[in-house]
Amino acid sequence: MKLLEQVIQDKGKIIGNDIVKVDMFLNHQIDVSLLNESGKEFYRLFKDDNINKIVTIEASGIGIACVAAQYFNVPVVFAKKGIHRNVGNDIYTGEVFSFTKGEKTQIGISRNYLTAEDRILIIDDFLANGGAVKGLIHIAEQAGAEVKGIGICIEKGFQPGGKELREMGYKLESLAIINSIDDGKIIFG
Repeated sequence: MKLLEQVIQDKGKIIGNDIVKVDMFLNHQIDVSLLNESGKEFYRLFKDDNINKIVTIEASGIGIACVAAQYFNVPVVFAKKGIHRNVGNDIYTGEVFSFTKGEKTQIGISRNYLTAEDRILIIDDFLANGGAVKGLIHIAEQAGAEVKGIGICIEKGFQPGGKELREMGYKLESLAIINSIDDGKIIFG
């Protein structure tokens, strides 16, 4: 999506050779107009996949998942990080490794909100090594839900997550794919 690539070029901050900071428009301060255009694009890409739920992980995926859900007219379910007493013990769980934070976290979704009848679209803001998406896939498998697709705002194509998920047979669509960060410049695929 050329609009997203342009915003990344204009506003994104490069840290080292593997981190692109986009918190000024995507996941800390949110450009709602940009998310709206991204939601429309996810709908265009997955509208024929019979989605009845969008699944994401807190916190950064929630904004884009909610905007996209308006176009699909379906609910959003998000995996909570850590153990929460108010969710109870009747949950599907997974473990994810955060590339950004450099740590493992347990995630969970209540069994009340994900079932074998669900045909889900996983949406997230970033894809690097695929830890968050794989954790959500593991939860979907526990529920017997079918993962119909994976929508990512920004994929780091130079890290293995996208390639691995595609090789696993998942329909993965990324709105912007960063192929490399070279001498302070972002190169898109």
